[in-house]
Amino acid sequence: MIFSSFKRSGAIAVFFAVTSPINVASFSATMWQEAPVMERRTTPSKTEGVEIELPNFDELFNRIQQVSPLARLAMEGGTGGFANADYKTPKELKWKNISKNKKNTVHHIDKIDNFQGLGCPIVRFRSTIKGPCLGHKFASFIMDLDERKRWDPQILEVAETYPIYDTEAANLAMGVGKYGDCNKLGIGYCQTKSNIVVDGREQLTLCGIQDFASGATLIWGTEMEDTHNHLLPDCERHVRAKSHLFSTTLVPSGPDTFDVEYVLQLEIGGNIPGFLTQPILVETVKSLFNHAKKVFQDEEELALFIKNEEDLQKELLEERHSLLMTP
Repeated sequence: MIFSSFKRSGAIAVFFAVTSPINVASFSATMWQEAPVMERRTTPSKTEGVEIELPNFDELFNRIQQVSPLARLAMEGGTGGFANADYKTPKELKWKNISKNKKNTVHHIDKIDNFQGLGCPIVRFRSTIKGPCLGHKFASFIMDLDERKRWDPQILEVAETYPIYDTEAANLAMGVGKYGDCNKLGIGYCQTKSNIVVDGREQLTLCGIQDFASGATLIWGTEMEDTHNHLLPDCERHVRAKSHLFSTTLVPSGPDTFDVEYVLQLEIGGNIPGFLTQPILVETVKSLFNHAKKVFQDEEELALFIKNEEDLQKELLEERHSLLMTP
């Protein structure tokens, strides 16, 4: 996803995860299948004739677990939030703390500069929020245009361009229950506004949402490669920003609180040096969390969201049943 405050033109399974040992060296591998086009693993989208290429999910979720201990806790079926997450593993990753204050909404920020030699840092944010742990509500702040506009004045377009035809296909590809239940998956397009300083940016990202029996949620994303550019919308092209890795994990930490860990490695594109974009990235994420803090205290808005989610889940179950009954 794009953080546009750069002001440049982004049914629960009952299984616990069976995770692999942490392998930092695997970051050098590609998350996309190294195979001829005709042999790559794909699944239909809801757009006729458009197939979604699936990444190597073991590699994807291994990477997320390496940089997000809270995500690792969620995938292992753990509860309790930050207090039970292991921040000492893996030791090979040398995080540098850039902010720590328990009184702040975002109370802990770490980074690794020039992560994996890609020319941009990976930044990790931690926050504890009062309210029910509703992962899909938090996801809407990022993935829904109307919600995004509430905290991000520079956003121009956010759209789930190619949703998957049936999430069961994604769950089968991931290994049913291995990484929770994939409740949502699709290819999204994001564009930010231009200003007098910098032209707009655009992204094409594969994103998904994993639900866990513990009540935890993992929101994830990874940039599509240049070989997928034919899926970009038919409009004027802009400089491509790239989210090399994105994850947001929510884990209940108490009866009415939850912990959130947000990790992003964003390459803004163009000739803008990373040391200029990092402070803006930090402030943008803080804006997101400040908005989330307010919304999760709004009982009326949350009640409406829960009602809409219940209706949506019913529709999805009916749709899935219809698919199963189709000859």
